[in-house]
Formats: sequence, C-alpha cells, structure tokens
Amino acid sequence: MAMGFGILGAGMISSLHADALRNSPKARLVAVCDVARERAEKLVREFAPEAKAYTDLDALLADPAVEVVNIVTPNALHTDAVVAAAKAGKHVLCEKPPAMSLADTDRMIEACRQADRKLGVFVQCRLREPIRQIRRALDEGRFGRLLRVDAAMKWYRTTEYYRSDAWRSDRRSGAGVTIQHAFHYIDLLQYLAGPADSVHARMTNLGHPDIPIEDTVDAMIEFQNGVIGSIAASTALWPGADVRIEVFGEAGAAIMQGTAMALWKFREERPEDEAIRHCGNAAVATAAGSATALPSIDHQMVIDDCVDAIQSGREVAIPCQSVRPALEISLAMYRSARLGEPVRLPLIDEETVWD
Repeated sequence: MAMGFGILGAGMISSLHADALRNSPKARLVAVCDVARERAEKLVREFAPEAKAYTDLDALLADPAVEVVNIVTPNALHTDAVVAAAKAGKHVLCEKPPAMSLADTDRMIEACRQADRKLGVFVQCRLREPIRQIRRALDEGRFGRLLRVDAAMKWYRTTEYYRSDAWRSDRRSGAGVTIQHAFHYIDLLQYLAGPADSVHARMTNLGHPDIPIEDTVDAMIEFQNGVIGSIAASTALWPGADVRIEVFGEAGAAIMQGTAMALWKFREERPEDEAIRHCGNAAVATAAGSATALPSIDHQMVIDDCVDAIQSGREVAIPCQSVRPALEISLAMYRSARLGEPVRLPLIDEETVWD
C-alpha cells in the first residue's frame, strides 16, 4: 500500500509536489490543505480526485490517512507547520529554505527529533545524477586537491511573478533571489565543498525596480578547507539560461549544466567515465525562464526516498540538519551585502541580519 501524503499549501509550486506523488509507485496524495478552499480543491481535482481538501491544518493533521506532510507554504510559515506536524506524529518533507532563521530551523529539527519523525528538505538538485557522480568522485579523492566550486544561475522572472503573492516582494520572507531561487545552488556548493568560513556578497536589483527585493546576488565563499567558491544568481536576465555548477580540482574537473553533465575529465581516467559524461538530460527544463518549467521527477526522488527511509528506519537522503549550513551562508550573504564587507561564520546575532 502506497504511503499517504498530505500537502500543506496549494500555491504555485504545489503542482510539482502533487505530480510527483501521482507518479510515485511508493506514495499517494490523500489530502491537500490551504487557507483558500478553492486552491486546495483545484489541486485535488487535477491530481488526486479521491483526496480530501482541508482549510485547517489541525484537520489535515488529524487525518489518519496522512502519514507524511509536504510543507509547501511561504518560506516564513514553515516552522510552526513543521512543529505542529511533528507533534501530531507526522513525518515531514519541507520546501526550501527550511525556515527564515537558524533558530527556527533548530526548533524544527528538535521537534522532529523529540517526536522521532523524519524531517527532510526539498533541495532536490542534490539527487540529480551529475551531482551524485561529482559527490562520489569527491569522496573517492578523484579531484585531488579541490580548488574551486562555482554556481551560475542566470534566470528570468517577470514583475508579475513577484506580484502573484504578497510575500514574494518581502525580503524577510525570503522573496529575494538569494533564498527563493539561488538557495538550491548555495546548498550544492556547501554540499560539495564542505563547511564555509566566510562570505562576501553584493546584492542589487537589476530588472525589477518596483519590487523591493534583490533580484541579483554575486558572492564569494571561502571554505574551511581552503576551497574558493562563487555564486552569480539573478532573475533579471531574459530569457534565462540553465544553471551551471562547476567543480575544479588539481586532478579533475566536472560541470553540470541544467540536469546534464557538461564536463567530466580526470587525469586518471576510468572505464566508467565515458558513460558518466553522458548522464543527465540536457533537454529537461530547469525553471530558467519560468517557476514551473521543470519536471517533478526530482521531487519524486525525495518523496520515494522518504518512504524508503521510514520503512527501513534509516535517515532520509536530505535531512534538515544537512541543509542548515546553506541557510547560514545565505543569511551571511544578506549581512555582508548590507555591511559591504566579508562576514565570518558561524553567524553571530542572526536577528540583526536584516537591520
């Protein structure tokens, strides 16, 4: 019997979650909850006509068919929902970022730990095959001494996108490009290179002058192991281009573009390298020009893994604790951009980040 999932929040990205659940052989959508009943009912009609539609979180959590809750609410609303779900005995998969503060993230982690419930985060790019291969090669030492990790995300979003929900023009709600879009790739850099030591960022608004957020961020990251990282991210660059993740070491180099491997080269080649060079699919859209122009398969992999983890008693592939460093780096970028100077980690007095 497929495991029952509920979706909390029926906004823009919820259709990806619903489609992933519809396609999963291990999970099924049994309930949707949104404060706007018509949005919850619409998602049910389109993806799971047998599912229930709720407008109250307590009602969703009281439904015995719901074993896992996907939290798909606006960023600033994640924490209370995760804590409530854990107290109700539900496992949780939360959209990125886990929360808008490290303190709230820690509260979520602790609530799920005390309840003995899983808490995973949708930074699903980690599960793309090129990233899996890069991480494996790093673990095996094939890159030699790691030198640089870089991310380039040159996307486009219309002004209407930012006006589609009130929170999308609120920086403290994570509406800026740094957390709302680039967070996936900030996470990949720390996932591949390890803990960060300092961040130096500059934020601007290049293409949305009527929206009070940064639509562009350029940042350098120094990692504790001496690796230099950079991220250039924007939603002002029409028509948008696939993201690039670049990893360079003394003995190897790899680049993922979109979901496909664009470069895979090592001083010491192995028989399997030729196949790895062709992994991924360059034809797959990756939201470069539209928030919903991407497949649901990455989300499905996170969901299927969660089911396996629950049934086997192991940890999920992307536990919240492993994503916390990406949030810390992101918040440090905001402080650095405000101060105009590098910021060392760990981040101290995070409540002053926005001052």
